[in-house]
Amino acid sequence: MGSMPAPLRSDAWYAGQDRNSYIHRAWMRRGAPDSAFDGRPQIAIANTASDLTPCNMHLTEVARSVANGVWEAGGIPLELPVVSLGETQVRPTAMLWRNMAAMAIEEMIRANPIDGVVLLGGCDKTIPSLLMGAASVDLPALVVPGGPMLSGTFRGVPLGCGTDVWRLSEEVRAGTLSNRDFQASQSAMIRSKGHCNTMGTASTMGLLAEVLGTTLPGTAGLPAPDSRLLAQAHESGRLAVSMVRDGRRPSQVITKASFHNAIVALGALGGSTNAVVHLLALAGRLGVPLTLDEIDRAGHGIPLLVDLQPAGRHLMEDFHRAGGLAAVLREISDLLDLSALTVTGRPLGEYLSDGAIHDPEVIRPRSTPLMADAGIAVLRGDLAPDGAIIKPAAATAALLQHRGRAVVFDSVEDLHHRIDDPALEVDADSVLVLRGCGPRGYPGMPEVANLPLPRKLLHQGVRDMVRVCDGRMSGTAYGTVVLHVAPEGAAGGPLAKVRDGDPIVLDVEGRRIDVDVPAAEFAAREPAPAMVAALARPTRGWEKLYVDTVRGAETGADLDFLVGGSGDRVPRDSH
Repeated sequence: MGSMPAPLRSDAWYAGQDRNSYIHRAWMRRGAPDSAFDGRPQIAIANTASDLTPCNMHLTEVARSVANGVWEAGGIPLELPVVSLGETQVRPTAMLWRNMAAMAIEEMIRANPIDGVVLLGGCDKTIPSLLMGAASVDLPALVVPGGPMLSGTFRGVPLGCGTDVWRLSEEVRAGTLSNRDFQASQSAMIRSKGHCNTMGTASTMGLLAEVLGTTLPGTAGLPAPDSRLLAQAHESGRLAVSMVRDGRRPSQVITKASFHNAIVALGALGGSTNAVVHLLALAGRLGVPLTLDEIDRAGHGIPLLVDLQPAGRHLMEDFHRAGGLAAVLREISDLLDLSALTVTGRPLGEYLSDGAIHDPEVIRPRSTPLMADAGIAVLRGDLAPDGAIIKPAAATAALLQHRGRAVVFDSVEDLHHRIDDPALEVDADSVLVLRGCGPRGYPGMPEVANLPLPRKLLHQGVRDMVRVCDGRMSGTAYGTVVLHVAPEGAAGGPLAKVRDGDPIVLDVEGRRIDVDVPAAEFAAREPAPAMVAALARPTRGWEKLYVDTVRGAETGADLDFLVGGSGDRVPRDSH
C-alpha cells in the first residue's frame, strides 16, 4: 500500500465534519468542485497589482498564468490582493509603508487557509515587502518578478526611466535643454507595461530575488511584455504546488550563502543602493546574521560587468538580449557559493552552465570589466559611526577622495528654498549635506540623497558634487552620494551637528567619512535647531507607530517588533 499524503496546513480549516469545517467549505464553494477541499494544496497568489502602482498594473495577467499552473499541478489557486506601493506616486515616500505592507502580507498569509504562496511584485518596495512577510510566516513561497518595461526612445535616443529624468531635468536647470523638449520626452519614456528599465531598485530586487534562490531560475529580468514571462509564471504555479508537497520553506532556501551571493551579484550588476536596506531587513526576518561590515567585505573587489544605466549606458531589454542574469553569474561563479539552494530544491550552480554573453558591450567578460571594484562601499567615521554607504560605480572617480566645506540643508524644504539662490555660498568643491531625512526624521527615509546641484554651478558646467544625507536615493540615480548615514540626524547622529563651512573628508578607499573639527568642539555642539524643528512628529496611525519603533538604516530600517517571525500556526478558530 502507498503511504498516505502528509496533512496540509489547510486541512485545519477544510477537513472534518464539524460546524467550523462546514462553514469554511461552504463559503468557499461558489463554483469550486468538491475536490477543491479533498487535500489539495491551497496556493495563494499574492498580487500587488494596482492602478496606482503603474509598474505592477499587469500583474493580474501574470496571476492568471500562475493560477493555470497551480490548477495543472493539482492545487487550488486563490488570488490574494495585498498592499501595493507605487514608488512614483505615494507621498511622502513608499519606504514609509514597506514594513506595513510586509506586516499585512504576513498576517494575511498566516490567517488564511493557505499552504503555499506565489509572490507577484515589480515596483521597488513590493518584492522586498513580499519576501519579508513570507519569510516571517515561513510557508513555501516563491517570487514571480513582474519584469522591466521595454526601452523607450526620444528623437532616436534611448531613454532610461528614472536615470534620464534626473539627467534631463538638470540640463533644463543648466539651460542646455529647453523645458519644451524635456516635457515632450515624457510621452516617450514609458513605452510598455513593466517596471523601470534601468538597473534601478525594481530591476535590482527582481534579479536579487533570483540570486537569493526565491524565483524559478530564468525568470528575473524577462521583460514584462515578453510572453516567456507568462510561461515562467505558469511553471511557477506548478512549482508552488510541489514546494508544498516537499515542505520547502523560505528558511531552507534563503540562507547565509544566499545573502553572500546576493551581495556579490549586486556589485557585478551595478545594482541599487536600496538593496542594502532590503537585504538587511530580510535577513532580520529569517534570523540570518548580516551586518554592514559583512556587506562591505563580500562586496569588496567585485567587478562591474553590466553596462546599464545609471552606472553605464544600456537598458534592461538590452541586458536580457545580452544573456541576462545567468551570463553575469557564470562570469563570477568563482565568487559565489554555488551550493546555495533555490526554490526548485536544486542548487544555484546547476542553473549557470547555459549562461553565455551574447553582447559584450552590454555584459562585459570578467577579463574586461567596466570597473574592477564596484561593490557597494560601507563608510564609517566621525559623520557615520554606525555606517553609511556609497555606490562607486555611479560616482565620479575623482571625487571618491575629496575634502570640501559643508553647505548644510536642514530639511528638504530648506533645500528647495535655497539650492538655486545666487547668494548661496557654494563652489564645485563644496560638500552638500542634507539631514533630517532618515527613517524617523522624514519619516520613512525618502529618496532625496541625490540632491540637485545648485543652478549657478550647473551653468558653470558642474555635473557632480559630493553629497551626504541620512536618506536614500533612487536606484536609478547617480552621483557621488554618501547616503544611509547612521545614526540619522533625528536619532542624535553627528550629522545633526554639522555646520556650514565644516571641512568634510571623504575617503572611499579608506572607507571613511569624517568632519575635520576638533572632537571636543564638535561633541559640545547641540543638534541644529532648524533640523529639529523640521522633524516629523506624528500623533496617530501608522506614521506614529513607525516613528516610535523603526530601527536604523544600518539594520534595514524594520520595525523593532517585526524582526524575526511568528511562523504559520494559528491555534484558535474563528467560530
